[in-house]
Amino acid sequence: MILITGSTGLLGSTLVPKFKAQGRAVATHARQANADYTADLSSKNETFSLLNKLKPSVIINLVGLTSVERCQDYANESYLINTRTVENMAQWIIETEANAHLIQISTDQVYDGACEHTEDQITLTNNYAFSKYAGELAALRVPSTILRTNFVGRSKVGNRESLTDWVYNSLTSGKHVQVLKDVYFSPLSMATLVEMIELVVEKKPLGIFNLGSHDGMSKADFDFAFADYLNLPTATMTRIDASQATFLKAYRPKDMRMDNSKFENTLGVKLPSLIDQIKSVAKEYDAIT
Repeated sequence: MILITGSTGLLGSTLVPKFKAQGRAVATHARQANADYTADLSSKNETFSLLNKLKPSVIINLVGLTSVERCQDYANESYLINTRTVENMAQWIIETEANAHLIQISTDQVYDGACEHTEDQITLTNNYAFSKYAGELAALRVPSTILRTNFVGRSKVGNRESLTDWVYNSLTSGKHVQVLKDVYFSPLSMATLVEMIELVVEKKPLGIFNLGSHDGMSKADFDFAFADYLNLPTATMTRIDASQATFLKAYRPKDMRMDNSKFENTLGVKLPSLIDQIKSVAKEYDAIT
């Protein structure tokens, strides 16, 4: 059985239907949402109770507090959600000697600096990155695959807006928006990321892996390219430096681009370019354009 924790978020809402459609035995977890099981995974007792009941062979952990501002303002909450949950799951595997593989979804925000980062080039610049990195260290205590990633695509969650949703909704409504010309990343589409997670479930590679697209670009270039593929008007979109962004309260890394060669060489795949991922994601919006 595969247990997917945090299953009702942006990624889980793409991952769960895909796995169920394949006939996989999947159990879903969420703290306060529509899932098979609800449990506070920051509680060791609740974590052990859930895992003892299900005895999963694979745990895909999507639980996360992803608001950089909230992590910065509420460090303890950041720790409980992004770190202690992983500590508790790892401890269950250790104490029960379970034959279980943990897949931990981490973040590209553990990187900063002008280069395509390899897995050992860590720079922690905010509480979010710190708490996710601490979660990685907890996962490494047991058989696990840690995936550092970032993803884009059309949200299937009613109250959650993805980056591309935000761009689409802003431009179609004529809203004036500012986009960051000096912040670089290399995300995958949710669809591609789910395919790669499928591969990880099958092969169960051990260790930390970057999982992103090739030829990363600035967030501003990404937003404009996405808009161009959908023929959306861009007159209301303005390029700015991150230092001018009054809507950012906590520091964000300036360059999160990743060197994905370790993942590609270990799993025997070739990851796509970011421009190809933008084209793919744009098609998800064709029906409403």
